[in-house]
Amino acid sequence: MDKVILKSAAELEIMRESGRLLASVFDYLDEQITVGISTMDINNLAEHYIVDQLGARPASKGQYGYQYALNTSVNNVVCHGIPSDHQILKSGNIVNVDITLEQGAFIADSSKMYLIGEVLPLAKRLVNQTYEAMWEGIQVVKPGATLGDVGHAIQSYAEQQGYSVVREYCGHGIGREMHEGPQVLHYGYQGKGLVLQEGMTFTIEPMVNQGKAKVKVKKDGWTVITNDKKLSAQWEHTIAVTSDGYEVLTLRNDEIL
Repeated sequence: MDKVILKSAAELEIMRESGRLLASVFDYLDEQITVGISTMDINNLAEHYIVDQLGARPASKGQYGYQYALNTSVNNVVCHGIPSDHQILKSGNIVNVDITLEQGAFIADSSKMYLIGEVLPLAKRLVNQTYEAMWEGIQVVKPGATLGDVGHAIQSYAEQQGYSVVREYCGHGIGREMHEGPQVLHYGYQGKGLVLQEGMTFTIEPMVNQGKAKVKVKKDGWTVITNDKKLSAQWEHTIAVTSDGYEVLTLRNDEIL
């Protein structure tokens, strides 16, 4: 994942469409994800919508041998949660839904947190502050800034809120491949790391823990959980570096810049 591929204006236009389609998947799921739905139902609804309604491809399916169209990470699951018929969402749960979509040979990647039923204030605060941490990182993006600037902005904000930032997993370049260069860490030092250039495209997707940063992988080889069993939250967008700043390619209708 070390090669950084700058996108042309024509390629960015295709990526905008991929991002727009992916945002519409979340708009659709907003009406579906509620108390009593299984995480496998979420997977199936999303896959049918992507394929049958949008004429696109769920890019996660088949990637690295993964069988499903998305990840559903509930409560103390940090990332890579596997959909299941047996996992039924209950009031008080928080769940991250992480989806990739390919259209026109280019991929978009985004995730959103959902609050199920009546969620405790501390859980709601974690979700909201993780969203703000992501935007702290996004707003730093411009030509001449560094990836260290992005990571520092996220880390500083999250830690000021009393949370910890997961270090084992990071954002990534994206385009024709789901994972391109660069690696986008959600912690770091100002002025350090790769200098951003117009035409770069990558994800910013901080994973923020209510407790300690340490995580572990379950025996299924996919599911990452907090070591201390406390809650974790994540949000993600696909970003393009523009001539004077950034563009969020996966911006949803429920977001206002």
